[in-house]
Amino acid sequence: MLKKIFYVSGLALFSIVSGQEAKKETETAKTKMDVFTSKTGSITKFTDIKLPYLKASFGSAETRIRKISNGKVTAYFYQISKEGKYSNTTASIEYTDLNEVLKALKALQNEVNNDILANPDYLENKFVTVDGFQVGYYIDTGNVHWYIKLEKYGSDATLFIDKYEAIETAFSEAKNKIDSLKGTP
Repeated sequence: MLKKIFYVSGLALFSIVSGQEAKKETETAKTKMDVFTSKTGSITKFTDIKLPYLKASFGSAETRIRKISNGKVTAYFYQISKEGKYSNTTASIEYTDLNEVLKALKALQNEVNNDILANPDYLENKFVTVDGFQVGYYIDTGNVHWYIKLEKYGSDATLFIDKYEAIETAFSEAKNKIDSLKGTP
């Protein structure tokens, strides 16, 4: 009988701790956009500025700059939206992350030729932001395939891009547009 009490008590304690850990994981999974827009007690204004579509191997994705003002604080995000079969998937890349993605793209471009020469059966090289956005390429039997993954989870969140230049151009144009909106050179 005492064994059963200890077992049930241990099981209850385990489920409480597990539940708290799961709650902690969901709390820490907030993106920069979520954190910025979840401020209560103030007015939040969203302004979208459309950019050219990003051409992918299988269709295209809508892109825009989203300016968010909350009180006296303003943030800028580069958004890429892919229409899926059942819903849309959107990446919101904060301005400082956008700069990091541009640096990473250059680094990846510098490595791609050496990776091809290594002649792997399969190789993947990517950069991931804190929010889970990914950009990179994979090499399969000597062919390079560039991609961006809009969200950390989901099966319909990846855009395959034929050429590196299309990604670099889209991200550079987004950065330049944000710089002009901010009034920075």
